[in-house]
Amino acid sequence: MQPQPPSTHRPPAAEGSGPQAPDQSTWRRDLSASLVIFLIAVPLSLGIALATGAPLQAGLVAAAVGGIVAGLLGGAPLQVSGAATGLVVVTAELVGQYGWRATCAITALAGLTQFALGAARVARGALAVSPAIVHGVLAGIGVTIALGQLHVVLGDTPNSSALENLAALPSELSHPHPSALLVGAVTAAVLVVWPRLPGRAGQWLRTVPAPLAAVAAATGVSTGMPVPRVSLPEWRLQALPALPDGPVLGIFAAVLTVTLVASMESLLSAVAVDRLRAERAGMQEGPADLDRELAGQGAANVVSGLLGGLPIAGGAIRGSANVEAGAASRKSTVLHGLWVLLCAGLLTTVLELIPLAALAALVMVVGVKMVSFAHIKHVQRHREFPMYASTLGAVVLFGVLQGVAVGIVVTAFLSLRRLAYTRITMEQDGAAHMVRVSGQLTFLAVPRLSRALAQIPAGAVVIVELGGSFMDHTAYDTLQSWTNAHRARGGWVTLRGRGGRPIAEPVSTHACRPWTPWRNHHCTRPAGPADAPAPGGGQQLLGGVSAFQRNTAPLVRDELARLAREGQCPTQLFLTCADSRLVTSMITSSGPGDLFTVRNVGNLIPPPATDGSCDSVGAAVEYAVEVLKVGSITVCGHSGCGAMQALLDSAVQSATGRGTTGRAGDGTASGGKASGGRTPADPQTPLVRWLRHGRPSLARMQRIGRLGRGEVAMADRPVADALERLALVNVMQQLDHLMAHDCVARRVAEGSLQLHGMYFHVGEAQAYVLDPPSRTFTAVRPEVLDAV
Repeated sequence: MQPQPPSTHRPPAAEGSGPQAPDQSTWRRDLSASLVIFLIAVPLSLGIALATGAPLQAGLVAAAVGGIVAGLLGGAPLQVSGAATGLVVVTAELVGQYGWRATCAITALAGLTQFALGAARVARGALAVSPAIVHGVLAGIGVTIALGQLHVVLGDTPNSSALENLAALPSELSHPHPSALLVGAVTAAVLVVWPRLPGRAGQWLRTVPAPLAAVAAATGVSTGMPVPRVSLPEWRLQALPALPDGPVLGIFAAVLTVTLVASMESLLSAVAVDRLRAERAGMQEGPADLDRELAGQGAANVVSGLLGGLPIAGGAIRGSANVEAGAASRKSTVLHGLWVLLCAGLLTTVLELIPLAALAALVMVVGVKMVSFAHIKHVQRHREFPMYASTLGAVVLFGVLQGVAVGIVVTAFLSLRRLAYTRITMEQDGAAHMVRVSGQLTFLAVPRLSRALAQIPAGAVVIVELGGSFMDHTAYDTLQSWTNAHRARGGWVTLRGRGGRPIAEPVSTHACRPWTPWRNHHCTRPAGPADAPAPGGGQQLLGGVSAFQRNTAPLVRDELARLAREGQCPTQLFLTCADSRLVTSMITSSGPGDLFTVRNVGNLIPPPATDGSCDSVGAAVEYAVEVLKVGSITVCGHSGCGAMQALLDSAVQSATGRGTTGRAGDGTASGGKASGGRTPADPQTPLVRWLRHGRPSLARMQRIGRLGRGEVAMADRPVADALERLALVNVMQQLDHLMAHDCVARRVAEGSLQLHGMYFHVGEAQAYVLDPPSRTFTAVRPEVLDAV
């Protein structure tokens, strides 16, 4: 019976079940996640508002608007938006320069700009900025935040710039405010220790977000202490934003800065959260739409600016917490905004118990975390640390927009330097001449490359090592011309990359595969004069070995060295025919150490104690089963098998008394001359003596037919002819011969060894596997991987 495709029809859902169940489940998950991010967002929003010098209520407005507006309209459903950490420094400067109402207007104008950019579908282009610059900007902002909020923790107020904060720090450290310092220290300690609480009790406590636990602990410690605390005005609509009073160019720069930083922070956060979403199952929402996300962030900033809230951006901290809490859809983000709105209206008394030093310490720790050592290692590995460091320093010294400009200039300078810098050295290693090229190979380096290559004598063995990642057409043409000329004079040239890895040669080469036959495998033909005879025999073999040493050996050397140290430990014994058309590693996609392979004419397995001359196969079976402890044995036959044809021809000869005609296959043709000038009919021929182990297979096929039992079958098509039928029956018969070996029978009975039958049709390049109960061979399809 053929398998039927899965039906698309679904039975009607029972009452109280069906579609409602998954929807109820996602509602529960989203509700739980919304509470978690609400508890993170409230203290963080208050801390960001405190750090910017804006009204504390503005942070709650930004959190509510970010959750509801950006949550509904954004293209990254699981991202949580709110008061932007990356804009703390920028917002503080705007508040100090233009005032709070003008800052709200700049926020709304930046939102309109974001919305226009999202409608223009340029979000992906924003991600083209070097990660070193982005991480440098965030790190610079983090350093500035940490320096400013440290003054609040010490009981003072922050200055207008990072340099002023740094200069005033020694005097603040010498005369700190004890109560504020204690509150800040408790907050920072809880934030650091909370995620590392051990044991089952720690696991239960960690369900409470660390920011909430830290602020709650600091509030409890500060009870009775004379420290400044949160002061929220009565919840009411703020005064409408007012246009900034100042030069148009300065206002334009302010809007551009808010747009740039908020957009980059949101888009990078969306990408990070989307990666977390992709790793988790049960998510209703699909991949992030960055253009829609940018437009949604713009709409949220417009609303936040009009309502008197802080600039809004997506946050990786809140977004990752949302995913970790199990959110399944955008409902969690929207609900968290509603909870913030209710909190601002109903829990004002509770919020006013929070000491300002606790919020400052919370934001200070967030700022320190923005200087990520993982990012520093990443940019250092890619040789981009100068870009990162210059951007960080410029942000701290001059500001965000200036820092981005400095980072872009440094990036352009280093890119041009890398493109122009090339070092060419030449040395002799034994008989080989080594030419090393460090850096990019462009037309600027062609004169030096030509001078170096001209010093190499004709007929020499040359290795050209290209250490860069780019080569322009001029350099390519120069290297190709010299390579062709050097080979024409009897020389040998090979190209390789950094670390000795082989690379494509700059010549008109043949696209070879590891399984390409020699007759088409031009790169295995040994180089020689044009009038030399065509390579063949040993020369072709040596050419193939040479190609292996050049192209493949560097790739497998480490793995083979490991196998040499540890010894072989294959999991499979693979018994197949010696036919040259069967490439076992290609059929099974296996590599060194995977298969213990036995090949002989006809994939025959003589039963034990049949003949001393057959001990080779029995010894291999015993060694694989008893010593190597393989877990599986596969017997593989194939189409067009010359051994099977010889058995069929011998049966016809016996029945008719006539001779047979040969047929090409494994080299087992029954016609023509065999070794020593004898014919296969001669009982002294080694081939004939060996083929008698296939007679049980021939007899089995004849017996099945004579008794009228169901013959061996193919699941997808009829058996083609008697030759294919005998090859299939032979696989089954050799599996029975395997069971006659005591070691095999014992391990099969123990359940530690499995036997499999396989048939490979050469012309179709199709493998078939045997189902023993039904004696049916079924084609292996690519889709089998989907079911594993």
